[in-house]
Order: sequence, then structure tokens, then C-alpha cells
Amino acid sequence: MRIAIIGAGAMGCLYGGKLSAVEGNEVHLVDVWQEHVDAIERDGLRMEDGGEVLVYDRLRAHSGAASVGPVDLAIVFVKSTLTRAAVSDNREVFGPGTLALTLQNGLGNIEEIAAVAGEGNVLAGTTAHGAHMQGPGRMRHAGSGLTLIGELDGRIGPRIQRVKEALEAAGMETQISGDVLGLVWDKLLVNVGINALTAITGLKNGELLRDPELCGMLEEAVREGAKVAEAKGIVPISRDPVAHAKDVARMTGENRSSMLQDVLAGRRTEIDMINGAIVEEGKRLGIPVPVNELLTERVHQLERERKEGS
Repeated sequence: MRIAIIGAGAMGCLYGGKLSAVEGNEVHLVDVWQEHVDAIERDGLRMEDGGEVLVYDRLRAHSGAASVGPVDLAIVFVKSTLTRAAVSDNREVFGPGTLALTLQNGLGNIEEIAAVAGEGNVLAGTTAHGAHMQGPGRMRHAGSGLTLIGELDGRIGPRIQRVKEALEAAGMETQISGDVLGLVWDKLLVNVGINALTAITGLKNGELLRDPELCGMLEEAVREGAKVAEAKGIVPISRDPVAHAKDVARMTGENRSSMLQDVLAGRRTEIDMINGAIVEEGKRLGIPVPVNELLTERVHQLERERKEGS
């Protein structure tokens, strides 16, 4: 299978590396970080995994997709803020039969990818794997978890089965869901509860639960998001989204959320695709979401302060 990974950050490298080790796969990483691309081309991808360092040297890295051409499967792993530009700038990988899989955070990715790949070619899902970059050409697999994927219309046919089999052959535990939008919203509501609060406070995920006021804000932000989902006719997979978000915060207690990492690094966050998406949908549906409004504005303020201070 010819596979392109659009966005060779930690998660893109994780999936790209693992998939490249499967006999018969041809894997291409596409990323704008030239130093990273050059390091992988020169030395292979170095992945710290389970206490050992693995080197994946059968994959190729590119700063653009023109040299790659159409592939069988394109997996999009860029930040949600970059999805539109990433798929547009790398449209060469999307042929008429190319399947495009998003495992990204937030809302809006499916629509942005569909505008280039075609809605009928888009698959979506979530992953519980964790990974961190360590430098150009180097990353760490920080934790394994389940990958859930599905067709937008819920069908379970041969092509989603092929993608599942490809991921499982690479050692990624994968299941197919008939309700992928429920999955996306399930993960969204977890991020709604955790990410902005950790970004604002600088706390690790689990530390939010030890402060009654912050825990209350987490709960209310998720409740607001769940009301929006209900109004849209979307049923999250978790029967109790608030309890699920707190369980995830507890299980990932020592983790620093991606949004906190972005704030600390002075990068633009995904707030508009997470809490901000709840705010926009709430306005459209006439549902008050004051906690999400507050969290969104405060993260925007942090972004402005970091930009002005740089």
C-alpha cells in the first residue's frame, strides 16, 4: 500500500514509522520542517519505544507532495489550525481513489479534507496513542492505545476493513466504529474539558481534578458541549461525557496537554477547533455556553500575550 502521512509531527512519525515496517508498504512523510525532513532522509526515523531506540529507514520524507504523487491512503496528522493549508498544499497525494483518514483533534477537519479529497473518500477516527518529538528525526512513543476508525455514513465495508488490517499489521490495535461522528465528539468533549484549563493554569491533566473550582469548570464545559451535541443530533459514545472526561484526566494525570505545550512553546493553539467550536455551534443553535466562551477568550489572550512578548 502507498501511504502518505501529511504532518510528520510525533503522531505522524509514530504511524508512519510503524506502517513503513510492514512488508509491501511504501510510506512517505510530508512536512514543512526541513531540518526534520533532512534528518529522516539522512539517518532514518529514530523512535524511542518501550525502552529501546528503533530506527525506521524504509520510509521517505518530503517537504512537499509533488514528488510523492497519488497514494492509496493519506493520513492527516497536522494541527487542526493547519488542515486547510496542509491538504490544499499537498493535493498531489489525493487521486480519485485515495482514502483520506483524519485522526486529528477538534471539529472542522473532515470538511476541510473533503474539500480536496472528496467527501466520499474521507474516513475519520480517534487514537489513544501518545507520542512526543525529541528533535529533528527523533521522537518517543509515550503510550499505546486503541485506534478507532469509521466511514462517515457508518458503513462497514471492504475499504474500511483494508485500512483496519493495514494498521493492525503495523502493530496498532484498531477497531471499526459504525458511529464515527459520535467518536469524534467523544474525544472533542474530553479535550473541551481538559485542554483549555491546562493551558491557562499550566497544570498537568490530573492536577485539574484536585482543585474543586477547576474540576467544576471542567465538568460545566463538558456539560455545555454535550448539550450542543444533543441539539445537533449527535450522541457521544460515552454515556456520561463528564465522567469520561474526568476518567481520561485521571488516566493521563502526568501528561501535559497538547494545548498547554503549544502555549508554552508560543505556538498557535487549537482552541478555535475545540472550545471555540462549541461556542460557535452554541451561538448558531441558541444554546448558552458561558464557560466555553470564557475558556476560549482566555486562551486567545494567552496567545496574544505570548506573541507580543516574543
